[in-house]
Amino acid sequence: MGGPVFRVAVALSGGVDSAAAAVILQEEGHCVFAVTMRHTEAPPSAAVKIARALGVEHHIFDLRELFKNEVITPFQNDYLRGFTPNPCVVCNPKVKFGALMDSALQLGAERFATGHYARVRRDPSGRYLLVRARHLNKDQSYALYGLKQHQLGRIIFPMGTMRKAEAREIVRRRGIHVPAGESQEICFIPEGDYRHCLPDQESMRPGPIIDHRGQTVGQHRGLAHYTVGQRKGLGVALGYPAYVLALDAAKNTLVVGFESLLYKDECLVGNTNFIPFDHLTEELRLEVKVRYTAVPSPSAVSPAGGERAVVKFEAPERAITPGQAAVFYNGDFVVGGGTILKDEG
Repeated sequence: MGGPVFRVAVALSGGVDSAAAAVILQEEGHCVFAVTMRHTEAPPSAAVKIARALGVEHHIFDLRELFKNEVITPFQNDYLRGFTPNPCVVCNPKVKFGALMDSALQLGAERFATGHYARVRRDPSGRYLLVRARHLNKDQSYALYGLKQHQLGRIIFPMGTMRKAEAREIVRRRGIHVPAGESQEICFIPEGDYRHCLPDQESMRPGPIIDHRGQTVGQHRGLAHYTVGQRKGLGVALGYPAYVLALDAAKNTLVVGFESLLYKDECLVGNTNFIPFDHLTEELRLEVKVRYTAVPSPSAVSPAGGERAVVKFEAPERAITPGQAAVFYNGDFVVGGGTILKDEG
């Protein structure tokens, strides 16, 4: 209220957060309309009902082919090469804030809003910055590090200062019914088990389990059943608690060993994106999260040529998993991030 008024496209997913974002923007006086991407075979019926309850114009864009090519197929391929991917990190810059946002702008939107718990600020030079949500237990900035300046400059995150309970109260007050519960972890896998989405290829082929000394100690069910740091379900008895240390897709081998061997001093990160600046040119002291739920760890982040960086942790980090994102923070500000690569020496 009192600020500039925009024509805002709200990405309605059918959940409480995006519905609450739309209500907030309406109450602030913005001209709101809704856009929804159809990215799976299931029709977006929940989003249709919410848009109707809001009384807003609603556009549905069929992005199934793009989503398959940019998100699902790379997700499958990553498992085939022994990685544990994070599809949201890929989807956000390429699909949700890419194709869907572009479609909304073509309809005349001046701003693009979602229900993400994060914030955007502008520094004195005019550069847009990504900031963690005020309430860190809901912060989703980890999955947004790949956003570019042209995207951040159009984004509004109405939920950045809110709590989940406030979101529910906002939609309840408007008489909008949204199913209870959190959204599913991977949106294109309704069964909740990512293995249902994998082709019956190499990742599902049994192979040897070896210990950290190279001795064969059992047989695995297919590398897609495992991830670094896993303890349960290994099916081996070594006389000590064994953990997954690595997945060697080239040899179809699962490496297990002592938990102490999970701790690493550094990792290599590729396909990096930086937000306060275009390229990393010198070592920076930052905090790094190596998974969504991790506590940021004090680290040194250094350029490693091309779009790669080396992260050296002040204290060894447990279960650094190739395919997951390493996201760099300076306090509440997201400096950037990239994909954790396999050890390359």
